[in-house]
Amino acid sequence: MNDKVIVITGASSGIGAAVARRVGQMGASLVLAARRERELRAVAAESGPRALAVVADVTRRAEVEGIVTASLGRFGRIDVWINNAGRGITRQVAELTDEDLDEMMRVNVKSALYGMQAVLPHMKERKRGHIINISSVLSRIPFASIRSAYSASKHALMSRPAGRGGRRGDRGFDPASSRRGLHSTDLPTTGRRLLHGRGRRDDRVPATLRDPETVDR
Repeated sequence: MNDKVIVITGASSGIGAAVARRVGQMGASLVLAARRERELRAVAAESGPRALAVVADVTRRAEVEGIVTASLGRFGRIDVWINNAGRGITRQVAELTDEDLDEMMRVNVKSALYGMQAVLPHMKERKRGHIINISSVLSRIPFASIRSAYSASKHALMSRPAGRGGRRGDRGFDPASSRRGLHSTDLPTTGRRLLHGRGRRDDRVPATLRDPETVDR
C-alpha cells in the first residue's frame, strides 16, 4: 500500500471512514471526499500522515472533477478510486415520491458515474488503475420492501462498470463492485428501525448490524 494513491468518496463516516483508516495505517496516500467538513477532517487525521481531505458534494459533476484535480495536484496520480458515497430511504413503494427516486439515483448512481467519468481519462493515459463501486447485498436480494428505492439504485450501480468505457482488464485498469451486507453506519440513522420500518419487525432482516470496521475482513 505504500505506493498507492487511493481516493474514497463518502469518507466522513461508516464504511468509507473505516476503509480510509485501515489503508492509511497500511501506508497508502489518501484523498478523502465528503460534504461534512468537520467529520471528514477528523477521519483524515486518523488515517495517517498522507491523507488529504477534500470537501465536495459528489452529486455535482464539477465538484467530482475537482477531487481529481486536487488528487493530481497533491500526489501526481490516482491508483484506486472508490465510489462509496451513498444514502438510503425507508418507504413503501406506494409512498415513494418522484423526489425520493431522483435522490436515490442522484446520490447512489450518478455520483459514481461522475467519479468514473472523471478519473477514467487519467487511468487510460497511465494504462493502469482500479475503480471500486461500493454497492449492497440489497442490489441482488431485495429482501426489505421498505428499501425498494435504495435497492433499485444499488442494482443500477452494479450495471455501471459494464458501460464505463472499457472491458475488465482493458488498457490496464479494472472495475470492481463490492456488495456489502448490513453495517451500522450513518446511512441507517435509526439503526434497525430504519431497516425494519417504523418499528415493524421483518424477520428477513438480520437482528444485528456489522461494525463498519469489519468491512475489509
